[in-house]
Amino acid sequence: MEIAEGSTLLEVLDAFKIKKEYPIVSAKVNNVSQGLKFRVFRNRDVEFLDISDPSAMRVYTRSLCFLLCKAARDLYPDYKVHITNPVSNGYFCFLRNRTDKTKILDPVVAVPALRRRMQEIVEEEMPFHRTEIPVREAINLFRERGMEDKVKLFETTGQVYTDCYTLGETPDYYYGRLLPNAGYLKVWGLEVYHNGLLLRIPDCQSPEKLIDVCDQPKTLEVFAEDYLWNNFMELGNVGDVNKACLSGEASELIQVSEALQEKKIVKIAEEINSRHRSGSPLKVVLISGPSSSGKSTFCKRISIQLKACGLKPVSISTDDYFVNRVDTPLLPNGQYDFDNFDTVDHDMLQNDILKLMNGEEVNVPEYNFVTGKREYNGKKIRLGEHSVLLVEGIHALNPKLTDKIEDSKKFRIFISTLTSISLDDHNIVPPLDNRLLRRIVRDYNKGAFTVRETIQQWPNVCKAERQWITPYQENADMMFNSALLIEFAVLRNHAEPILATVPKNCPEYSEAHRLLKFLSYFVPVPDKEIPPTSMLREFIGSSSFTY
Repeated sequence: MEIAEGSTLLEVLDAFKIKKEYPIVSAKVNNVSQGLKFRVFRNRDVEFLDISDPSAMRVYTRSLCFLLCKAARDLYPDYKVHITNPVSNGYFCFLRNRTDKTKILDPVVAVPALRRRMQEIVEEEMPFHRTEIPVREAINLFRERGMEDKVKLFETTGQVYTDCYTLGETPDYYYGRLLPNAGYLKVWGLEVYHNGLLLRIPDCQSPEKLIDVCDQPKTLEVFAEDYLWNNFMELGNVGDVNKACLSGEASELIQVSEALQEKKIVKIAEEINSRHRSGSPLKVVLISGPSSSGKSTFCKRISIQLKACGLKPVSISTDDYFVNRVDTPLLPNGQYDFDNFDTVDHDMLQNDILKLMNGEEVNVPEYNFVTGKREYNGKKIRLGEHSVLLVEGIHALNPKLTDKIEDSKKFRIFISTLTSISLDDHNIVPPLDNRLLRRIVRDYNKGAFTVRETIQQWPNVCKAERQWITPYQENADMMFNSALLIEFAVLRNHAEPILATVPKNCPEYSEAHRLLKFLSYFVPVPDKEIPPTSMLREFIGSSSFTY
């Protein structure tokens, strides 16, 4: 179909009469995400996206965050919204006084008024406007409004021009496209959550309704610990970290980040040691976490600290108890579902654990990933008087895996990349992106998968995590955050050349383009000072551990 030059995607959509199950909120133009106000001046491939698509959901969520910030600016001009992290199937936020940083607005008072104002803006269908302006103008604009978090970001990214968005008369910055107007925001929620607010978003599987709240107080506590430490170090956002790196402080940031992680590992090891030497000795340590969370390195490092406590750790992996490939459950499309709980022979695994706890010797299998079969190669283990068994795997915290073992004999650890640093106060750094970048670099370096294959697999990986892993993370006795403060600055050097190999004419280019733009916000830091025992070495290489 021929379209007049300069037509918006909204006009193109109207001309083609395209309908989808859910509202169309954005599009990909030549495999790059664009808003519906994007204007077409020459031939383009356009794929319209409804809210069930991950790229479109990001557009919706960013716009919803701006809606909250606009309502807060209208009602409480002396306070500023801080959107800190994803938790409990929403986004945790709070309002802090602009001049007295110790004053936090009471969420019980704020939530009803904010809800009303947000709904008024939605009903008014207030438009989101985007303009491209020189970075120096953006710096002046946001400095006048006391938004130093954005000023620091713009001062350190080296860009010449940047997008600036307005909702009504309120300016803001977001690192991706927004909706045409607030009237598109039909499904959202705002609730009091612990000591702050929870901004609720649609369910990606059923976008016509809100995703259920899943209370995650332990996860929130881990985020809060890191957030407090970051602010104590005056590293509230990426702009602060960039400035520190540019002034020669990258080495110290690496050292402090590694020291904080080691301190946490020591604390966990001492807790395990204390419980092992109690009246009801602890025997089994269950270690779980999603893909690319650093489980393997954590197991190595916790083993060292347990030995320093006088214990003898013995490790097994749930992966070695995979059923033979021909017996692996299948996905609806006929492919193997390697993340399914029944991929593991959990009855056999639990029986072997019970035998080890009773002092018996066990012939442990080793899974051959080439042949797809479980093999017995003479690996025999036994637990001694001061031994603890480490069981590592994505299903380790699933209650069914160890339901015959007393709780007093088990210690559960959940590992993830709970990224606490934000681009600015309104743009979080998604933990999922942290793990995806780790996986892209590791897969590429090992020759396991191309970057395109890793990107293709990622949506199914995330879907499986929501079903099989994250529902059990709050069961953990301890949570460990494997994210490093300076991680993206280091990953940039490794990930950029890999992502740049993705051709523009393939579907994976959209995600590669988004990640490249995201990495451009971080001042690159070489990895030469990353210790060989670092969690990050599992992904970028040169680890002193053997995996």
